[in-house]
Amino acid sequence: MPSCLVHTGDESVTLSAATVKRLLDRGDGDAALLYLALLRRQGTVPPRSLAGELRWDRGRIEAAETALRELGLVAPAETPPAPAEERPVYQRADVAERLEHSKAFQALTRQVEVKLGKKLTTPDVGILLGLTDYLGLPEGVVYLLVCHCVERVQRRFGEGRRPGMKQIEKEGYAWARMGIDTQAAADAYLRTYAQRQGALPQYMKALQLGDRLPAPSEEKYILAWQEMGFGPEAVALAYDKTVLKCHELKWAYCNGILKKWNEAGLHTVEEIQAGDRPAARRGDQQSPRDTETEMRRYMQELHRNRR
Repeated sequence: MPSCLVHTGDESVTLSAATVKRLLDRGDGDAALLYLALLRRQGTVPPRSLAGELRWDRGRIEAAETALRELGLVAPAETPPAPAEERPVYQRADVAERLEHSKAFQALTRQVEVKLGKKLTTPDVGILLGLTDYLGLPEGVVYLLVCHCVERVQRRFGEGRRPGMKQIEKEGYAWARMGIDTQAAADAYLRTYAQRQGALPQYMKALQLGDRLPAPSEEKYILAWQEMGFGPEAVALAYDKTVLKCHELKWAYCNGILKKWNEAGLHTVEEIQAGDRPAARRGDQQSPRDTETEMRRYMQELHRNRR
């Protein structure tokens, strides 16, 4: 009987009969596809790094990976490792293959070129491939990432300035570590980021630094204080205590004050002022009635001793 398969002449992968039976018995098409993708890479990449190649979101690829682990076709793992700080090195052939076969990746590359105002080189496209293929970020999320990086650079250095692809890649790894891998997660992150950026001038005024933009290291401190839950008014209190002690703004000292307040659960001005009062002023002192009772006992004891 003639074969009904079309032989393409490409490289082949081999599955044992036992493996095929396990996959068929499981009846999980995603698990089978993921296994084939792993075989194509000779099992040299972690399953989750194939999310971009398969165009799956994190939930889908995690479910397929779990199925393969339960079937004993993928080695068991503890907590999934965070993405490595360096992406795999993509060759020209890898880039060409993706550009040829993925319309979504083609569109992403064109839009990034428009946003950056330049023609992307093969290494540049390799960075985009690493973000989508290795980190598993969808093309739409990567485009939002690029737009975010462009806006951030222009805000600091002026219109016309553009980030380098290495900056974009670094931010992409930060997004991956934070779990920003869907359109909804990216939108939520960018909204929060915009709100915090909009509040920076208020914090700079609280620190008596005028209307200038914070330097990157200063911004890092302020964003951390926002993350802890401190408003500009609370930061102004910490600034006052810092200047009283150091006679000038010392960022590390001010940060130490705010961290102590955070550990004590004090975040608003009212909470901080109440928490900083001496114990006797916070209601720990004895009431007049208690004092009167104690004095009466003392006088009685003194009278007995005189007998």
